[in-house]
Amino acid sequence: MNLNTVWFILVAILFTGFFFLEGFDYGVGILMPFLGRNDLERRGIINAIGPVWDGNEVWMITAGGALFASFPQVYATLFSGFYLALVLMLVALILRGVAFEFRGKREDKGWRTLWDWAIFTGSLLPALLWGVTVANLMSGFAIQQDMNYYGGLLPLLNPFAIMGGLVFVSLFILHGANFLTLKAPDEIAQRARKVAWPAWIVATILTVVFVLWTFFATDILTKPGLNGLLPAVLAALALLGTGWLVRHAQGGWAFVTGAITIVFATVMVFTGLYPRILISTLNPDWSLTIINAASSPYTLKVMTIVAAIFVPIVLAYQGWTYWVFRKRVEARPEKLTY
Repeated sequence: MNLNTVWFILVAILFTGFFFLEGFDYGVGILMPFLGRNDLERRGIINAIGPVWDGNEVWMITAGGALFASFPQVYATLFSGFYLALVLMLVALILRGVAFEFRGKREDKGWRTLWDWAIFTGSLLPALLWGVTVANLMSGFAIQQDMNYYGGLLPLLNPFAIMGGLVFVSLFILHGANFLTLKAPDEIAQRARKVAWPAWIVATILTVVFVLWTFFATDILTKPGLNGLLPAVLAALALLGTGWLVRHAQGGWAFVTGAITIVFATVMVFTGLYPRILISTLNPDWSLTIINAASSPYTLKVMTIVAAIFVPIVLAYQGWTYWVFRKRVEARPEKLTY
């Protein structure tokens, strides 16, 4: 296995971790205005993710940094071609982070309601746009011979991509509901458990449609050799298991299998892409791969040494953080900080 493949796998792992961890963050933010019936309950919901949400977002920054360092041409093409979508995502994430900090600065009900809906918007929009982005990676887009995309935002908002966005939103809502059954105060956890079942039905329907569409519209599941069919089957089995567990009020295991669904779905995408990273719909030879878009061998070697040292440290620290804040949030004002 050469370093190009190693870094492709590492980037895939970073994005997988991001969707798994930030997925329930987004889901909690989307559900918060609906499950929290008063300010105390909404603060309880926010505090369920309070200690970890900003750490979860670091996975996105790290994944982007790893992509820039290992496959700079992919970074350039992706972040320039998807510029408007990424700016919208960035604005939403900034709004979300500000809302977490600002909502508790005043006792005014209108003030807090405003920031509650800012959290909702700042969670929904990135979830949708990430789904749109991933769907475009799967189907490909009009990359020119110079490895650039000039089509703008509208061609990227095609029906297949929009469906991908809806799948992401539905899976993240399900993931967030299962997380709240573990971490939120008891009364809110009961509401989250009731929401999880219809959320699972919607997510399953959208996912089935999207996977069938993927089968016929792309080669992610059908290309010769290595493809995403096996991870797709494993993701489907995990999703079915999640529904059974939700129905039988097994919130902890439902969260685990929901996480496995997201993990295998992400693995499906990267496995189906390999060795490509960005697919050109104009000419397959113009696609960006782990070979023609990679950094120099020396750069990859140095980065591998650095990653081998620091990645385990970061993982250990984040694991310790989750262990420290593993208990359920209590619905008492003195226990809530946001």
